[in-house]
Amino acid sequence: MSGERKPPLSIRELLLPALGAVLLLIGVGVGAVVEKGQLDYSEQMKRHGGDVLDLGIHGTPDASEQGFMVRVVGQLQVVEAPLDKQFNQQTDQPVLIRHVQMFQWRELSYGGAPTYEMDWQDHPVDTSHFQHPEGHTNPDKFLLQGEQFDAGKVRLNGFVLAPALVHALVGSEPVTPNLRNLPSNLAASFSLYDNGLVTSAVPSRPQLGDLRVTWEAVPVQTVTIVAKVDGNKLVPASDATDGVGFAVQSGDMPLSGIFPDTPLPPDVPWLRRVLAWLLATLGAVLLVRWHYQRIDPVLAPAIAVLVMGAVDAVLWLGNDNAVAAQWFGLAVVGVALAVWRVRALRAVA
Repeated sequence: MSGERKPPLSIRELLLPALGAVLLLIGVGVGAVVEKGQLDYSEQMKRHGGDVLDLGIHGTPDASEQGFMVRVVGQLQVVEAPLDKQFNQQTDQPVLIRHVQMFQWRELSYGGAPTYEMDWQDHPVDTSHFQHPEGHTNPDKFLLQGEQFDAGKVRLNGFVLAPALVHALVGSEPVTPNLRNLPSNLAASFSLYDNGLVTSAVPSRPQLGDLRVTWEAVPVQTVTIVAKVDGNKLVPASDATDGVGFAVQSGDMPLSGIFPDTPLPPDVPWLRRVLAWLLATLGAVLLVRWHYQRIDPVLAPAIAVLVMGAVDAVLWLGNDNAVAAQWFGLAVVGVALAVWRVRALRAVA
C-alpha cells in the first residue's frame, strides 16, 4: 500500500554514507589545519614585515621579488669603505667602531672601607658620589667621543644594503691604527701603544685624564639578512609592527633561528591541500554513490571544492581578505558545478 512506511535502513546500508561523511570531514579537516598553519605563520610574520621568500645563497635582485620580504645568505662585499675622518683611519671591513677611554679614579667597596684606584673607563666617572672624593677628582667630560662609522655601500649577492642593515651588522676584530694617516694636530698628541693610541707621555704609565683610543671592525663574513626588496636594495619594512622590519644574523641562519617566536608554515602546503581535496572527493563519491546509485565524475569533486572552499574562506576572513576571496571563489565554482550536475541527474532520473 502507498501508505506503508519504508523499513529503516540497516547498519550495512548506512555504512556507505557514514564512511563517505567521515572521509569528507577528514579531508576538510586536513585542509583547515593547513590553512590554520599558514594563517598563524602569516599573522606572526606581519610583525616582522610579512611573509618571507627564502632565496638562500642564490638570492639576487629580480623584478618578481619587488616589495616582498626575502631571506638572503651570502658573503658581504664592501664597495665604499668606512672612514673615521677625525683620525683619518679606514678599513676594508663594513663597519669601523672607535672606542674612547679615559684614565680615571674609581671607587671600590667590598663591605669595608672603600679603596681607590685609577683605571681606563669608557665614560666619565662622577667622583662627587665617592665617600672620600677629596684627592680623587676626575675630569668632568671626554674631549673625544666613541663613534661607529658604516661603509658607504655594502653588497650582498648583488643587493645593496640599506644603511640601517649595515649599521646592524655584528662581529668584531681589532683594527691597528695607522700613525702615518693621523692628522698633524693629533699625531702630536697621540702615540701608538698596545694596538691603540694614547695621550700618555709614558704610554706604559698613564696619568689621570689621559685618553686611549682603539678601533674594532665588523669583519667581512657570511651573513643572513631578512629585509624587503626595493629595486636592487634590501631595506627595512616600514609597515612592520615590531618597529624594526629586518633581521641580520652572522652565518647561514634559518628563519626558525631568526624568528623563534614565529610558528613554521606547514611543509609542502600545496601537496597537503591536494591530499585533503582527494580525501574529501573520495568521501563525496561515496555519498553521491549512495544517494544516486551511481558515481558522477563532476558532482563529487564539486562537493569537495564547495565544502573546503567555504570552510577555508571563513578561516581567512578578517585576517587576509584577499586569500579569503580566493577560497570563496572556489566555493562558488563548486556550488555552480554541483547545482548543474544535480539538475542533470534529476533530469535523467
